[in-house]
Amino acid sequence: MPRALGERSGIVGEPRVDYDRIAPGYNRRFAVSGTRGVAVALRTLAQSLAGEQGALSILEVGCGTGHWLASLEGGHRLCGLDLSAGMLHQARQRPVALDLVRGRAGRLPFSAAAFDLVYCVNALHHFEDRPAFVAEARRLLRAGGALAVVGMDPRRARRGWYVYDYFPGTYRADLARFPSWGTVAEWMIAAGFGPLAWQTVEEIRDAKHGRAVLRDPFLGKDATSQLTLLDDEAYAAGLGRIEAALAAAESAGETLTFPTDLTLDMLAGRVGGPPAGGPALGGEPAPKRP
Repeated sequence: MPRALGERSGIVGEPRVDYDRIAPGYNRRFAVSGTRGVAVALRTLAQSLAGEQGALSILEVGCGTGHWLASLEGGHRLCGLDLSAGMLHQARQRPVALDLVRGRAGRLPFSAAAFDLVYCVNALHHFEDRPAFVAEARRLLRAGGALAVVGMDPRRARRGWYVYDYFPGTYRADLARFPSWGTVAEWMIAAGFGPLAWQTVEEIRDAKHGRAVLRDPFLGKDATSQLTLLDDEAYAAGLGRIEAALAAAESAGETLTFPTDLTLDMLAGRVGGPPAGGPALGGEPAPKRP
């Protein structure tokens, strides 16, 4: 695992988040930041497919607590798969009809051509075999169906994220965990998806000033996978760096700013799809691999 030069990363071995443990409080993040743009992008995509095919069969892989699936209710068959029994337990509490299955993304337990839309949100970097997931999605999709991958590429961070600055090793770990969009595009093309469409669906821009950063819900140990993967010693050391930086700034009569500037994108591809000149998935062309 990559480490920051001269610093202990606190991330040991192959990173895995214990989602069973954090499942009971996971939905709090959506109350703080609903990431409405992601929900709008998924609904728009589903509506474009339903316009051609009527009610859809939809599968979310890495569905977690069912937050995104619930946003798509409206006559569709909604299925979700997750490896965490704890997360699926939370999803079952929703007042929405969801077909939920426990399983792995690289070996999806469904029949071929069973779905019109397969998607994942902020989950691809957790899958053990990502190319296998893309190939499995292709197997499950009917002609004209679509695969959509929504997530973050840390290489696209602009002003950055203060978590990367104060918790050494988190950025390098993310570079290892998160594939570039160019790489994901290569996997989709290899699996047989047609022309791809890529678009930014959410820009997360925020700044905490001074000691307000200590009240940031996303600074909690289990608030993001970047911090959850740290051991307790490394997490405490990061908090100590923030405290020390605040004290130094206050002594100098200054106010520190702690920025968050992250982007969520969606890469989508069709199986077959409409004839030339017909409607296509919205967005920009898929980016080339860096």
